Amino acid sequence: MSTADVNEMSFEEAMRELESVVNKLERGDVALEESITLYTRGAELKKRCEKKLKEAEEKVATITLDGQGQPTGTTPTQDM
Repeated sequence: MSTADVNEMSFEEAMRELESVVNKLERGDVALEESITLYTRGAELKKRCEKKLKEAEEKVATITLDGQGQPTGTTPTQDM
């Protein structure tokens, strides 16, 4: 398990580590204390992934169309 600061991880880094944590927990061959530590780290990683996904959604742009349905540009997506 990495000791990297979760808040500094990219989405991909956090997702990779989260998958590793889940795999270890699913195997069921870790001690109780380590399971608790892994679960806590996994919760932090999940939160980071959700935050990074939300940030990405907010950056998505909606294509604007004119009266004939032709693209005229983009505008930021609102209320996602």
